[in-house]
Amino acid sequence: MLDYVNWFRHSTPYINQHRDCTFVLMLPGEGLAHPNFSNIVHDIMLLNSLDVRLVLVHGSRPQIEERLSARGINSRYHNDLRITDMDTLACVTDAVGALRIAIEAQLCTQQQGARLRVTSGNLVTAKPIGVVDGVDFHHTGEVRRVDRKAISRHLDEHDIVLLSSLGYSPTGEVFNLASEDVATSVAAALGADKLILFGEDTGIRDEQGELLRELKPTRAAPLLGKLGNSLPGNLLRAACKACNAGVRRSHIVSFADDGAMLNELFTRDGSGTLVAQEAFEQIRSATIDDVGGLLDLLRPLEEAGILVRRSREVLETEISQFTLVERDGTIIGCAALYPLEGSTSAELACVAIDPNYRQGGRGDQLLQHIESQARSLKIDTLFVLTTRTAHWFRERGFVPSSVERLPAKRAELYNYQRNSKVFEKAL
Repeated sequence: MLDYVNWFRHSTPYINQHRDCTFVLMLPGEGLAHPNFSNIVHDIMLLNSLDVRLVLVHGSRPQIEERLSARGINSRYHNDLRITDMDTLACVTDAVGALRIAIEAQLCTQQQGARLRVTSGNLVTAKPIGVVDGVDFHHTGEVRRVDRKAISRHLDEHDIVLLSSLGYSPTGEVFNLASEDVATSVAAALGADKLILFGEDTGIRDEQGELLRELKPTRAAPLLGKLGNSLPGNLLRAACKACNAGVRRSHIVSFADDGAMLNELFTRDGSGTLVAQEAFEQIRSATIDDVGGLLDLLRPLEEAGILVRRSREVLETEISQFTLVERDGTIIGCAALYPLEGSTSAELACVAIDPNYRQGGRGDQLLQHIESQARSLKIDTLFVLTTRTAHWFRERGFVPSSVERLPAKRAELYNYQRNSKVFEKAL
């Protein structure tokens, strides 16, 4: 029970961070057929109840293969892409229609007291691939346009938008699309905060079989060559494409592991592979050369009485205690960690984010970095003293404390005239 309580408390920053964000989820046909699918549906419902805006894109490859086999139709491919003639298209539409009904039924039966609306429709316009290397792909297509306004309107109404691997042309034709193409195109068109791709494995593994926790698109080329057109290869290719199209974070998680998506989204270490854009922001330790930039960041907050004034000389002396958020060479955030002598606790001080950059979750990222740093120093309790930002810290797991709880030497330095509130957090 205690483990659950601790996990729930530590998930609070992520709950706040994900609220009103747009996530595009891609679940392949293999995932829909897996026994864990009902748990994934439950997790989707949970995200919806936490005010996450959700688009669910589903695949249908194995279900199409079943129908082709039942009708004695041979699957035809060129360059690992299905050729969709009229007989094959009939199997595709049959499979997709049945899956859509099954998914909607699952989303209805998993209700937890609130009515959920699922919306679908002709929201993806497609075009034919045409003839490649002399091979006519018939009704195999690719995404031409996403109806961003219509999808956004449904998301504003708290609907879950359900999209399949079918697209429609202005001439009334139906095209068979790759679900990865639909998911990446929709995520890019919406400017989604996350693209979450489900695969059979935990994530992407290196040549030694070790799970890669984080990967940059520019470093994925050797892995893509090795994985080829396998499901993991297709997922990694889609994640890189989405990141290059402006989606900041793509996650590859397992559809076979119960709770994999929740672990990826609501824990510090995650459970799958994160594919993130090349960082033009970084969190790093401060050096003596950063004193001038720190002064520029801190001075307005000191003048407003939010932070205690620190002179250049004090900053130069304490610079090794500071961690910075740097964006294109400019310091836009900072925090300082002061281990408290004679104890296993530390004080978190001087937490500041430039007002122009306070909507991007940087404060949460900085706090997570500092907490990780504190744990590596065997610190088990963080104290913070604040006059104006008590709610921000309380929302991130800090609880009211008192001067008496501070280690003796730090308590002696408490400024009763400033009357700061004391909070603490167990790590």
